[in-house]
Amino acid sequence: MIMRDLLLEIGTEEIPARFMPAALEQLQERAARLLAEYRLDYARIKTMGTPRRLVLQIDNLAAEQKSLREKKKGPSREAAFDEQGNPTQAARGFAAKLGVPLESLEIEVVGKGEYLVAVKEIQGEPTLRVLSTLLPGLIKSLAFPKTMYWEASKVRFARPIRWLLCLYGEDTVSFSYAGLDSGQQTWGHRFLAPGPFAVQNPDHYYTVLAENKVLLDPAARAAEIRKQAEQAAASAGVELYLDPALLEEVTYLVESPCAVLCSFPESFLQLPRDVLVTTMQSHQRYFPTRDESGAIRPYFVAISNNSSAPEENIRSGNEKVLKARLADADFFYAEDLKAPLSDYVEALKSVLFQEELGTVYEKTNRMMVLVDFLSQRLPAVKPETTRAAQRAAFLSKADLVTHMVGEFPELQGIMGQEYARISGESPEVARAIMEHYRPRFAGDELPQTLPGALVSIADKLDHLAGCFAIGIRPSGSQDPYALRRQGLGLLQVILEHDIRVSIREMMGFALELFRERLQDLDVEERVLELTDFTWHRARYYFQEKGFDYDLVEAVLHSSDDRIPDLERRLDFLQQKRADQHLADAATAYIRIANLANQTASREEVRESLLREPAEKDLYEKYRAAVEQLAVDLTENNLESVLSSLSGLKKEVDFFFDEVLVMVKEEELRSNRLALLAQLQNLYLNLADLSRIVFPS
Repeated sequence: MIMRDLLLEIGTEEIPARFMPAALEQLQERAARLLAEYRLDYARIKTMGTPRRLVLQIDNLAAEQKSLREKKKGPSREAAFDEQGNPTQAARGFAAKLGVPLESLEIEVVGKGEYLVAVKEIQGEPTLRVLSTLLPGLIKSLAFPKTMYWEASKVRFARPIRWLLCLYGEDTVSFSYAGLDSGQQTWGHRFLAPGPFAVQNPDHYYTVLAENKVLLDPAARAAEIRKQAEQAAASAGVELYLDPALLEEVTYLVESPCAVLCSFPESFLQLPRDVLVTTMQSHQRYFPTRDESGAIRPYFVAISNNSSAPEENIRSGNEKVLKARLADADFFYAEDLKAPLSDYVEALKSVLFQEELGTVYEKTNRMMVLVDFLSQRLPAVKPETTRAAQRAAFLSKADLVTHMVGEFPELQGIMGQEYARISGESPEVARAIMEHYRPRFAGDELPQTLPGALVSIADKLDHLAGCFAIGIRPSGSQDPYALRRQGLGLLQVILEHDIRVSIREMMGFALELFRERLQDLDVEERVLELTDFTWHRARYYFQEKGFDYDLVEAVLHSSDDRIPDLERRLDFLQQKRADQHLADAATAYIRIANLANQTASREEVRESLLREPAEKDLYEKYRAAVEQLAVDLTENNLESVLSSLSGLKKEVDFFFDEVLVMVKEEELRSNRLALLAQLQNLYLNLADLSRIVFPS
């Protein structure tokens, strides 16, 4: 079969850099899905792009679809033929409906009956014809954080589409989209070689772009930016301070990168390092430089998209912009230092946290109470640690009302640490102020100090409890209050610092702090919702860490809701999955739970009603296990816990062989069910073993 390469270029106005990686990933994934749906074979799919173009190449795309052999079931044999074996109207109608000759129908056994079956061969269509339908749908399927429309059909895209190039080998794939017809023309670099330029085939396309100042491959463009920037920095005797996220962003800002070394006045080096880096990276997309010790130096590298412009003009223009930004930062810094950080706390009374939940000042007071609550439940926490955490909670949001954070919101916490240090706060307090925002995003660092962890947990607990208290929930892909991120961050910090406090107790206490403000708050109902929400995040987190889904379900349905203990159980059960003791414990538990789940009663067992030797033996073994488990669980001796639970199997089997639980005498029946319920609770200290999938 003849195979040729397909090339699709969607030419646009400049697409925001942050949209590009996801757009190219979507383009590849959805192209693969559509090719499979349309039965088109190919060797490889590759996507590339610049701010002005999204490009899809499919290597060795088949010249036509694969044929499809469809089998359709019709009426039963009895309905399809009369007593003489002649086709009935049902058989003739079935053949006519599918457009096949009556004599081509076959009889096949389907299930327990015989049915008329039609086999229809659908011939594949030429690829050129299929692509004319497939490609407009592919373009339409691309999703962006924000879209716009610009022409009569009101097609939406990240930015206006200006041209469509589509070639299958040397043939144009004809289709229309967004008021444009596809063709064989592309455009070069907007300033250096605008075009248009005719393209003969996919191979020629790359030659045309290279000749006209477009470096199409993002990986090659990133490598070129890095090389040029490092060379520019080296020319001044400094090192490039390279942030991978900034490199990716700049890669999608240019089509023909040109690095220019620039400088700023050394007087600005008095500003905190993070202020300098943030001003250069986040606001201007410049690469800072540093010396061998890591100190920021008064040079930076700007990446231009127009190498034809005089280098001195590029340099002076960027230097003027940065100097103005740093002058603003210098002014804000000097103004903020006129008062200690604690003086800014009062201003938080005028900063709204959420309309129904009050001000940020009220939030900090709740955080201080939560820190005290957590400290009391962690016996190893020293009084000085608690004091540092409470002070940090009090000051944690003060930098929000400073000039610097007002101008550079991404420095919240960072400036709080800096101002706390200068104000004479202890190093522990200053660091905790910065750490309490962590983790800010996936893969971010976690708080490393205990005061930082306590304030971080308090902040996240208050955020989650407040939102759930007033009915704010994540919905589908919508999560404007970042509750999923807060929930996952809460779990990560708890695990990092082994905070063995009940999730339900934490949530309940955090919700109680809103009771005075929210008179109708149903704390118990909200605790159930928050715990369920937290368990959803825990499922995701534990499965991402590689734990088996059935073991995750088993521990999340245990009676323990202390996150570090759940992870220990998961790790233990994962190691013991093939152990006979685990299988024995699960077998015993399932027999117990089958009956125990039939009663809501959780009464105490009355020894005077234990009549049969088997139930007396089981009760004595249960009491001994309760005492042993209390010690083992405190010491996290899970090996001994499993041994105790599996050791009950003999008595459990004997009990079910010798004792009828559901007897007519209500008192006796209730007592036996109570015994099973107590046993079930004993097993749930480890996990709900009925949820573990054992190989058959």
